Amino acid sequence: MTRPTDPAENLATLIRCPSVTPSEGGALSAVEEMLNPLGFAVERPVFSQSGTADVENLYASRPGDGRHLMFAGHTDVVPPGDPALWTHPPFAAHIQGGEIYGRGAADMKGGIACFVAAVARRIEQRGNPGGRLSLLITGDEEAAAINGTVKLLAWAAGRGERWDAAIVGEPTNPERIGDMIKIGRRGSVSGAVTVSGRQGHAAYPNQADNPVRGIVTLAAALLGPPFDDGTQNFQPTNLEITSIDVGNTSTNVIPATASLAFNIRFNDNWTVETIQAEVHNRLDRASRRKTYRRGRAEPIGFELNCPHPPSPVFITRNEALIETLSGSIEFVTGKKPVRSTSGGTSDARFIKDYCPVIEFGLISKTIHMVDERASLADLESLTEIYGRFLDDWYGCS
Repeated sequence: MTRPTDPAENLATLIRCPSVTPSEGGALSAVEEMLNPLGFAVERPVFSQSGTADVENLYASRPGDGRHLMFAGHTDVVPPGDPALWTHPPFAAHIQGGEIYGRGAADMKGGIACFVAAVARRIEQRGNPGGRLSLLITGDEEAAAINGTVKLLAWAAGRGERWDAAIVGEPTNPERIGDMIKIGRRGSVSGAVTVSGRQGHAAYPNQADNPVRGIVTLAAALLGPPFDDGTQNFQPTNLEITSIDVGNTSTNVIPATASLAFNIRFNDNWTVETIQAEVHNRLDRASRRKTYRRGRAEPIGFELNCPHPPSPVFITRNEALIETLSGSIEFVTGKKPVRSTSGGTSDARFIKDYCPVIEFGLISKTIHMVDERASLADLESLTEIYGRFLDDWYGCS
């Protein structure tokens, strides 16, 4: 196989692999085939956990003296939905109007395609990139993130791997290549609140306790007042009620239980422990202020559960890494990117425990949407930026 120096060809190959989480779909095999002629040793460990799907991952390393750079990403994608809604089939990698269409084009097979092309060009033009290089690619980012990056990092570290810095190729740019790098992420906590009442006939409310009264009161307590006004590097902490449900299909039945689900994105005013404590305190205070119904003395009885693993807030303060990537972006695009901590979580939350990490990739406007796509010009620009970064990071001329 010739060296994979064309990012568009690399991306087309990856898009044609239907790697919907947790299926490998041939995508990791395609990455391995691209990396083999570049001198990478490739391993593909599979991780398991009871109650979850087995997930295949890829770790590729290339020897070299000097600093060790990790590129991290994922080949798994979200489902495409109804293919009939797409202008072109979601796994066909059709090119039209200077754009390549397909699920995963931007999130984030495009980032992988560009980094591989940048490495291939660097090797073709000047040989060794200048130091150690590895790719850590998971198939479990878009789902539970249990059998992917978190375990792959521990597996590699257990074999003696150490990294000096990492780039995650997630789509970070809102409008144009070079707009933004992510230097951290807000924390995330999800939870569920259940209020138990007493089921009964809607015409005989004195014989029942309607839990909806309680869940509405608790929902209001969670939504206000604001948690904070934000910090120097982060937006204000925000809680969203994502569901309120009683599981009731009858209009003349008072339900037995009512529940709500919520998600909080929090800044560095909080830790996982303190934000969870604040949630419980708000619920507890509200439950004692209100009763189910006039004349009843009991407070609102509720149960709070946070079954999903929380994500801590983090920020990267390694100026050498941030400034080097910013300089590479400015060299190619002519503009200095904004430093941001906006958006959702990513696997950078795991990588930050091993080395400084920043995120930079394609444009995010069409991710997870029908007709997800990437500009061919953007693919070329991102490849040039990654290539320039390799030179700048390793001190090559």
